[in-house]
Amino acid sequence: MLKFSRGVDQDRAAAAGGLQQIAFARSAAAAAQPSRLPTLVATAATVAVLYFARDVFLPLAIAILLTFALAPLVSRLRRVGCPRSVAVVGTVTTAFLFLSAFGAVIAMQVSEVAQNLPTYQYNIVEKVRTLKETGSESQIFERIGRVIERISTEISRPEPEVRASPEPAPETQPLLVEIFSPQRPVETLKNIINPLLGPLATTGLVIVVVIFMLFEREELRDRFIRLVGYGDLHRTTEALQDAGARVGRYLLMQLVVNITYGIPLAIGLSLLGIPNAVLWGMLAIVLRFVPYIGPVIAAALPLFLAFAAAPGWSLLVWTAALFIVLELVSNNVVEPWLYGSRTGLSPLAIIVAAIFWAWLWGPVGLVLSTPLTVCLVVLGRHVPQFEFLEILLGNEPVLDPKERLYQRLLAGDPDEATDNAEDMLEEKYLVEFYDTVAIPALLLAERDRARGALTNAQAAQIAQSANTLIANLEEIAGEEEGEEETGAQAQETGDDDADEYDLPLGDGKSVLCVGGRSDLDDVAASMLAQTLWIQGAEAAHAGHDVLKAGNIKALKLEGRNAVVLSVLDRDFMRHAKFTVRRLKRMAPAARIGIVLWQEDGRPDTAERDQLVESLQADFVVFGMGDAVREALSDELPRSLKLAHPKIAPGYAMRRSKRADRESTAKAD
Repeated sequence: MLKFSRGVDQDRAAAAGGLQQIAFARSAAAAAQPSRLPTLVATAATVAVLYFARDVFLPLAIAILLTFALAPLVSRLRRVGCPRSVAVVGTVTTAFLFLSAFGAVIAMQVSEVAQNLPTYQYNIVEKVRTLKETGSESQIFERIGRVIERISTEISRPEPEVRASPEPAPETQPLLVEIFSPQRPVETLKNIINPLLGPLATTGLVIVVVIFMLFEREELRDRFIRLVGYGDLHRTTEALQDAGARVGRYLLMQLVVNITYGIPLAIGLSLLGIPNAVLWGMLAIVLRFVPYIGPVIAAALPLFLAFAAAPGWSLLVWTAALFIVLELVSNNVVEPWLYGSRTGLSPLAIIVAAIFWAWLWGPVGLVLSTPLTVCLVVLGRHVPQFEFLEILLGNEPVLDPKERLYQRLLAGDPDEATDNAEDMLEEKYLVEFYDTVAIPALLLAERDRARGALTNAQAAQIAQSANTLIANLEEIAGEEEGEEETGAQAQETGDDDADEYDLPLGDGKSVLCVGGRSDLDDVAASMLAQTLWIQGAEAAHAGHDVLKAGNIKALKLEGRNAVVLSVLDRDFMRHAKFTVRRLKRMAPAARIGIVLWQEDGRPDTAERDQLVESLQADFVVFGMGDAVREALSDELPRSLKLAHPKIAPGYAMRRSKRADRESTAKAD
C-alpha cells in the first residue's frame, strides 16, 4: 500500500508538472502573439488629440504638405547653384504671392456676382412659371403646394390647453427699445480687423513654418530617423522617401491636371456668355483637389448661373455639355497621360478619408484629405504596427490570385471567379492560369481538407464551383485551340515563362485524365483534359470513382495513347503502385503516368526517377506544362515488371501435408 501511494503521488506530481508546462506553453504562445489593443488605443488617442487641438495641428499639417510640394523646386534651384536662403525665400515668396493673387481675384469675382444676382431674378421667376404651366394639366405643383400648406398649418396650430382654474388676466409685456448710437471710427476699424486676425495669423504662421522646414529639411529628417527608426535606418529612410515622393507627385500633378481643366473651362464659359467665367475656372482649379465632391460643386454654381442668366434653356444645355466633355477628357486623357491621380488609395478609401478629415478639420481638412491619407498609407506600408492602414486604405490587392480564387470557390461564387479569371487571361494563356492560379487554389483546399478545416460538403461545393468555372472558360479554350503561334512568339521574345508553356501539338493523340482519390483531384483532371484539348488532342476525363476495384474494369482504354492520374494528396502515392499496375495490364500500349500537383518545392530529377522506378509508371510530373508534354510524348510505354516472391522455407512441406490431410478426409 505504501508503494502504491508513493506511486500515485509521483503520478500526480508528474501530472501537475505536465499541466504547469502546458499552461506555461500556452501563456508563452499568447505572449508571442502581438496584441492590437495598444495600436487601437494609440490610434483613438491620436484622433482625439487631432480633434481637440485642431487649431494647432491644422496649420502644421498645411505647412508640412506645402513643404512636400515646394521641396522639389528648392532642390532644383540648389542644384543649379542658387544659395539655400535665396532658393527657400524666393520659392516661398513666389508661392504665397501667387496664392494671394489667386485669392484676391476670387474675392473680387465673388463680390461682382453678388451685385449681379438681383438682375437674374426675372429669368428665374419666368422659368419657374414655365415649369408650373407645363405641369398645370396634372396640377402637380398645385397639389404639392396644397399639401405643404396643410402640413405647415397643422404644425403651427396651437394645442388646446386644459385649464382647471379661471383664466388669469394676461400680463403686460414690456416694450423692447433699441438704442442706436453712431459708431466711432476706431470701433468700425476694430470690427473689420477682428474677423481677419485669425486667418492672417494662421497664414503668417504657415509661412514661417514652411520657411524653417525648408531650411532645416535635412536636419528634421535626421531627427525624425533618430526618434522613430534609429534601429532600422533602411526602413525609415524608405518610408520618408516614399511619403515625400507620393505626396509631392500628387500635389504637383493634381495641380497640373486642375489647371488643364480650369483654363479651358473658363475659356468655354466665356465663349458661351456665362458671367464671371474667370471665377468659375479658378474655383474649379481649387475644388478639384477635393475628391469626387469638388468637381460636382465646381459644376453646380455655373449651371445655376446659366439657368438664371438667360431666358431660354439652350445656355444651360451647352454649359452642361461643356462640363461633360471636359470631365471625359480630363479623366480619360490628361490624368492617365500625366499619371497624376494615382496615389495608392482605393476609391472607397478616398471617400471615407474625405468624410473623416472633413469631420475632423472642416473644409480645410476636406481639401487636405487625400495627401494626408497618402501619408497614412505609407506609414502602414513601412511600420508593421500600422499595417492595417495599408490594408484598409490601399489599392493593392491583399489576397494572392490563388487565395482570391479559393475564397470565391469556397463561397460558391463561380461567376466572380470567372470574371477574375477572364481579367487574368487577357495577359496569360489558359495553361498558365491553371498552373499558377487554379491548381494552387485547389492545393489550398486540399491542405484545409487534410487538416480537418474543410468539411466534405465544403469540398463538394468547391469542386462544383470549379467545374462551373472550367465550363465558363470553355469559350476561351476554344479561341486558344486554333492558335499555332505560341511557340514562335516564345522563341521571338525569348521569355522564360513563354518557353515553359511552349507545349507540343496533340493531333492524333488520345489521352484519358483520371482523378486520384477525391473530387478536387477530379477538378484538376478536368483542367488538364481541357489543356490537352486546346493542344489538339482527343482528351477525356473521369472521376476518381472509376479507380475502385469494381469499376476500373469498365474503363474504355482502347486506343488511348496515355492515361494520366491527377493527384493533389501525396498520401495517394502509397496506393498508386497498384493502380498503375492495373492500368498497365488493361492498356499495355498506353503510357501510364501520374501528375502530383505541387506549387513549389518540386523534387529534382533523381527523386523523380526514383518515384518512377518504385511506381513502375512511365512518368511522374509535378506541373501542368510537364504533364502535357509527357501525355503527348511519342515515347513507348515501359514494360511491366512482374514480381517473383521468394518461397519461404518449409512452405512446400506444409503444402504437401495439407494436401495429404485433404485427400485422407475425402477418402474417409
